[in-house]
Amino acid sequence: MSAPRVTGRFDGKVLVVTGAAQGIGRAVAVRAAKEGGKVLFVDRADFVAEIAAEAGAAETAAFNADLETYDGAVSAMRFAEQRFGGIDILINNVGGAIRMRPFAEFEAQQIDAEIRRSLMPTLYCCHAVLPHLFARGGGTIVNISSNATRGIHRVPYSAAKGGVNAITQSLAMELAERNIRVVATAPGGTEAPARRIPRNGAGDTDAEKAWMAEVVCQVKQSSLMKRYATIEEQVAPILFLASDEASYITGSVLPVAGGDTG
Repeated sequence: MSAPRVTGRFDGKVLVVTGAAQGIGRAVAVRAAKEGGKVLFVDRADFVAEIAAEAGAAETAAFNADLETYDGAVSAMRFAEQRFGGIDILINNVGGAIRMRPFAEFEAQQIDAEIRRSLMPTLYCCHAVLPHLFARGGGTIVNISSNATRGIHRVPYSAAKGGVNAITQSLAMELAERNIRVVATAPGGTEAPARRIPRNGAGDTDAEKAWMAEVVCQVKQSSLMKRYATIEEQVAPILFLASDEASYITGSVLPVAGGDTG
């Protein structure tokens, strides 16, 4: 059963949602727009503009940026300021394991690529948004982590998401006096539509496909509910934490993984 829709929850709020072209990020951005938010859809995929237009809300915009670079993060926040007059909420969704393989099988450049994709966009965007939140007199940052901080065949990705948890907790302590909340969700395995851009552009080898199957089995077995989440089951807690309904929650990482706390 899907969560009840809340209308007007983000009236008057400007949200920046990264990784908004596909998957959880897309669903978060679309729903936030339908709940009254002025939403900037940020992604390096060109088709993010199509997604923003399809949201069916008047006050949406799209911006192409490579958030694995600091300049990309700064340019996205600057565009949101110019387009909407400020930023109230940042939802950092960029990330995702590129490869699934035992740690011994990773090559050095593959380790670097996992960290660059799943840690640096969150770190860069958290830094780049601060002047805009300070100017607003407060705001909220929601980081999308993962319960895969405990899981097989994804050690570099797990390390990156452990870093996201640390950013969340440390930055929350630092910014509470500035009226800025920093929170995170830690999604487990989630059923999502087929990606228009695959997580691994080089394609998976037969061995990687077998290792992926082992990951899927582990994720389902680690969940008390023995299943993957739906997209909506991930969107609802993200937007709850982003909203004023969660005004006394900061520094928390909320597992959303059917009872697997990661």
